[in-house]
Amino acid sequence: MVDFPVLETSRLTLREVVESDAAHILRIHGDAEHMRWFGSDPIRDLDGASKLIALFASWRKEPVSGARWAVTLRDRPGLIGTCGLFRWNRNWRSCTVGYEIAPAHQGRGYVKEALKAILTWGFREMRLNRIEAQVHPDNTASLALLEALGFLQEGRQREAGYWADRHHDLLQYALLNAQWRTANVD
Repeated sequence: MVDFPVLETSRLTLREVVESDAAHILRIHGDAEHMRWFGSDPIRDLDGASKLIALFASWRKEPVSGARWAVTLRDRPGLIGTCGLFRWNRNWRSCTVGYEIAPAHQGRGYVKEALKAILTWGFREMRLNRIEAQVHPDNTASLALLEALGFLQEGRQREAGYWADRHHDLLQYALLNAQWRTANVD
């Protein structure tokens, strides 16, 4: 990807995560309770937020690359969350999806709307056949979201994740291009 793909939905603009988003990233990723399902320990300061932004930017330059979008409301400035496709295996035409949103914006359908845009983009532009997600078994909101988008559970990965000083089981989900094209997803 030379130019970062900007995606628009009816309520959202998805754009590159940039350094000026650091304070918003810190508010989301610094909240230990909110980030308990994210798969990494919370960041502690603006320097940590800047490093996370740099990590997202580096994905575009790596052989196993990806993209992380800032989720913003079309009518208001400021990042309310992020979502992305990463661990892109070009040979297998697969990748992994990840996402999070600020607590104040949960329950409004923003993540579903953003994911619809990036899943469509991934299947069309990256020519993906498979998009995977790994979710903590207790993260019921995320599990319901994935299932509403057509993802199917494929199994349990025992102690596959490590954060908050302990190992965590993760549920493996996947969505295939053929499912996405034929599904009636609202």
